[in-house]
This record gives sequence, structure tokens and C-alpha cells, in this order.
Amino acid sequence: MANRYEQLAKQFANVPVTVYGVYQTALEANHIYSGHVDNPTTKCALVVALRGEAEFVFDGVERYAVSPGTVLLGGAERRLEIAVGGGGFEYCLVHYLPDREGIDKRDVAKLSVQLEPELIRLLGKLSSAAAEPDYMGELEKKALFYQLVVTVIHAGRRQLSGESYTVVEDAIVYIQAHYMEGLTLAGLSERYKLKPKYFSYLFQKYTGTAPIDYLISYRMNRAQEWLMTGQFSVSAVARSVGYADPYYFSRLFKKYKGVAPSKLGLQARRNCPS
Repeated sequence: MANRYEQLAKQFANVPVTVYGVYQTALEANHIYSGHVDNPTTKCALVVALRGEAEFVFDGVERYAVSPGTVLLGGAERRLEIAVGGGGFEYCLVHYLPDREGIDKRDVAKLSVQLEPELIRLLGKLSSAAAEPDYMGELEKKALFYQLVVTVIHAGRRQLSGESYTVVEDAIVYIQAHYMEGLTLAGLSERYKLKPKYFSYLFQKYTGTAPIDYLISYRMNRAQEWLMTGQFSVSAVARSVGYADPYYFSRLFKKYKGVAPSKLGLQARRNCPS
């Protein structure tokens, strides 16, 4: 499931989307809404359940029980029926479509989050921005949509991890602050009084990657930033991200980034303005 959150994050990071309408809707109790059974949905939807219960049925077979805090993403070109429970059902809906291939428009992802004040405030700001008639409103609507996606993916991942998320989030902050030091799995797990195997399991469950892989990826990203300035040698950059051996660093960098660090630095220096 943690990989599911990472996959969603990857999709939205790599594929831009167009954001359309934003709606807050209340449906009557004990009613079945079947308007999209004969006319399939034309857009993806981000649905945040606010009150009551309902069942979303896609193509007559794929069923999702929805209650406050449930988030659904996707579902374009699907036949949809909504069966509302006895207390009625209220939700916020944002229509969007990916601008190119890379996101499966028909796929439906279900997440579970806490309806915290920050999330409700964000939904309100998104609704207000959607009503603005100018391009500033359009820009704000798109920015707030991405902020909403980040919020629900992060909250869903945190909810899945239970109390262990505090350990992993602290570990992430620690790695980012000390990445240039000689961090090891044993040292990190000892910091949280956990066995290495269990710490690695918690970290991977939350982030979708093992702690040392996360550390190396973070180091390579920071190294790329330094190399792109064209101001530093490979050896200097290697030392700045925790590698005394520039040759070992170069092999790792090429493995993770697909290009030798020396070539990246050379390209950056050639493109620097005089």
C-alpha cells in the first residue's frame, strides 16, 4: 500500500493536469444516483467525503464504501452509481484530467485521511479560487489542487502507518540534516531503539523505499544540484555529500542519474554565462 502512495505521488509529479470544476454536494439519504450509468464520467475526480456514508459503484462491479475521510482519485470514462446511506452524504469534488499519458485515467485509488482543519480550510480555498473569473484564479486553483493532492497522499500514508509514522518522519528529517555524514542502517535503527530489519520495514512501508536507498537518492539529488552550478569539482561534490572516494561516488551517481558526474559538471560550465 505504501508503494501505492508513492506511485500516486510519482504520477502527479511527472504528469501535469488540467483542473476543471470544484463542487461541494449534498445527496439525499436512501437514494441511488445513477446519472453516470448511461453517461460515463468524462473526467477524473478527486472526491473527499465530508459527512454520511455512500457506496460508489464503478462499472457495476468495483465497489468502494465511502465515509468521512475517504478520498477517491481517478475514475474517468467509468460508469458510476452512488448509493447513499440513511444519513445522507456530503462530499467535495474536483474534476481534473492529465495532460498526457502517464496517469491511468480509469483507475480508482482509495485513500483514508483524517478530516483535519487544515484539509477543510484547503478545500474552502480551492472552492473560492475556482469561482474567480480571471487567470489568477485559474493559477491559484491549479496550485491549490496540487497542494490538496500532496496533503491527502501524505495524510493517507501517515494514517496507514499508525504511530510508526512519527519515527519515520523524524528519520527522514534526520537523514536530510545529516546526509553528508557516515550514516548506516545500524546507526539509524539504534537511534530509534529498533532492530535494523524492523526499522527498515517501517521506513519502506511508509516511503516505499529502503532507508539506505532513500539516503543515497537524497545524496545524489544534492550532488546534482552542486554539479549543475558548474563551480565545483567531482571530488569536492563527492565529499560534500559524504563520499571520500570520488570514484565510488561517480559510479553511484551514474547508476542513479544515468550520466557521469564529470559530464554533468562539464555541461554546466559550458552553459554558464560569462
